[in-house]
Amino acid sequence: MGFTGFTDEAFGFYEGLQADNGKAYWTAHKATYERHVREPLAELCAELEDEFGAVKLFRPYRDVRFSKDKTPYKTHQGGHSKGFYLQIDADGLMVAGGMYAPSPEQLRRYRAAVDSETSGGELQAIVDELRGAGLEIGGDRLKTRPRGTREDHPRLDLLRHRSLYAHEGWPADECVGDREVVLRVRDSWRRLRPLVDWGTEHIGPPDFSR
Repeated sequence: MGFTGFTDEAFGFYEGLQADNGKAYWTAHKATYERHVREPLAELCAELEDEFGAVKLFRPYRDVRFSKDKTPYKTHQGGHSKGFYLQIDADGLMVAGGMYAPSPEQLRRYRAAVDSETSGGELQAIVDELRGAGLEIGGDRLKTRPRGTREDHPRLDLLRHRSLYAHEGWPADECVGDREVVLRVRDSWRRLRPLVDWGTEHIGPPDFSR
C-alpha cells in the first residue's frame, strides 16, 4: 500500500524509551516499534529509492563498547543513502545531507577543497543558499582554526568544520497520518543534493559504518 504517514504510537514509543531505556521496556514494546516505527519508515524510504537510491535503516541498538553511556537502545531510528539522512524520534522527523564522520584522509581532502578559491567558493555558495532557504547548518567544529590556516581566510568558518551537514525537520503532529511527508523529504533532499554532490566529488562517499 505504500507509506501513509506515521502514527501517534511511533512518537509515543520514543517518549517511553527516553524515560525507560532498558530491556524490559524494549521487549514489552518491540511490536510497537516494528509496526509503527520501522515498517512505515521502510515504506517511506522505499518511495525515495527511485530518485536517491536504496535507503538503509540503522540498527536500533547502540554500540556501547567504547561509550560511558551504557543505555542499550537508540532513542531515534535513522536511515541513510549516499550522504542523505532521515530520522524519526519523539520530537518528529528530521532530514539532513552532507559530511558526517569523515576519515582523516577525507577531512584532509575537505580542507584542501575548501581552501581552493574554486571549490571552496562553490561550497560557500551552497551553504549560503541552504541557510537562506531556512535549513540549519550543523557539524562538529574546531574552536580555533586548523593548524597553518591564516586568521583572515575568507572561508575560515567552513575550514573549522570536522563534519558539515544541513538539516531541517517537522514536529510529530505534522507527520501523523500524512502522506505529504514523502513530498517534504523528497523536496528537502533535492535542496540538499548540491551539498551531497559537492562532498562526493571532493571528499568521497560517506562511510556510515563508522
